Amino acid sequence: MSLLLSLALASLPALPEPVANNAVAKVTVNEQPYFLSFMGLGAKKDHHSVHNKVWALKLGEQQWQNKRPVPSSLKPTGRLASTAIGMGEYAYIFGGYTVSSDHTEISSPDVYRYDVKNDSYTQLASMPVPVDDSVALKYKQRYIYLLSGWHNDGNVNLVQVYDTQTDTWRQASPFLGVPVFGQAAAISENTIVICDGVKTQANPDKRRSFAAVAQCLKGTIDHTNPLKIDWRTLPHPTGTAHYRMAATHFNGFIYMLGGSPNPYNYNGMGYNGKPAPASAHVWRFDIKGNRWEILSPMDTASMDHRGLLEHQGVLYIVGGMNNTQQVINSVSAYTVRDSQ
Repeated sequence: MSLLLSLALASLPALPEPVANNAVAKVTVNEQPYFLSFMGLGAKKDHHSVHNKVWALKLGEQQWQNKRPVPSSLKPTGRLASTAIGMGEYAYIFGGYTVSSDHTEISSPDVYRYDVKNDSYTQLASMPVPVDDSVALKYKQRYIYLLSGWHNDGNVNLVQVYDTQTDTWRQASPFLGVPVFGQAAAISENTIVICDGVKTQANPDKRRSFAAVAQCLKGTIDHTNPLKIDWRTLPHPTGTAHYRMAATHFNGFIYMLGGSPNPYNYNGMGYNGKPAPASAHVWRFDIKGNRWEILSPMDTASMDHRGLLEHQGVLYIVGGMNNTQQVINSVSAYTVRDSQ
C-alpha cells in the first residue's frame, strides 16, 4: 500500500451529523471493509434526539452513506446504549433502551442481523434477558457474548451467549465482578478483559443511586466448552474507573480509550449533578505478559462510546461527546505503535 493511501485511510471522513452512544461495527464484504454506525443520540441531547439512524462508510471513500434505519419492536423506535459486533459480512445489533417523553426507559429485547450489501435486516431470536449498556464480544466466528449490563431496573451478572449458527441463546458462567452498565471489554482469542462500569446501590433514606466501579477481570473461555469461563481479577491500570470507554483488541493486546471518570445520564450530566469530563487516556493490556501499559494519550478527549474499530493497526472512535459534553461527528484515529 502506498504511503498516500495509508494516510488517507488513517484520516476518515466525519459522520453526516453528530452522534453519541452509537453502536459501531466493522464488516467485510468481498474483501472490502466497511465501518457502520447504528442508532444513538443527536446534538440536542434530549429524548427527541434518540434515533435509529444508520450510516455506512466504505473504507477508501470520502463520504458516509445513509442506510435503512434499524427496525424496532418497541416505541419509540430510537435507542441508546445498543451494542453491535461485526462477523464476516454481517453486523449483529443487540438491545439498547428507548426513552419516552416522560423519560421512562425500557430495555429492548431486539436482535437484528444487518446486511450492508443489500441494506437489509433479519430479526433474530430475542435476548432471554434484554440488556442495554452491555458489551458484545465474538468468539470463533460463531458465538457472541453479552457481558453484564442494565435490564430495566438494575444490573445483571449474566453472560448471555448467542449462537449465530443456530439462532439460539444459552447462559455461560456468570460474570463474577460487580454487575455493571457502561463497562468496556474486548476479547483476543479466548481471553476476555473487562473493566469498570457503574453499579447500582441502595441507600437508607433516598432511592437508588449509581457509583463508578474501578474493577478489571480476565475471563478465559474453555477451549472445549464455550459456556465455561474462568474469571480472575486483574489489577486496575490506574485505580480510577471510567464510564463508556471504547475498547477493542489488536495483535495480542486489549485497548481501552477515553470515557469519563464521572458517570452520567445520556445528556452528559453526571449523576452527581456535575458535567462529566471526557478523558484522553489509552490503556493497553498485554495478554501474554499479563500486565497493563499506559500509552501516549489521544490527541482529543472523548466519551460516550459503544465500541472501538480497528483497521490496519489504527484504532478509530466514531462519534461520541467531547470534553464539554457536546455530541460530535468526528472520527478520531489512534495509531498503534509497538514501541510505545
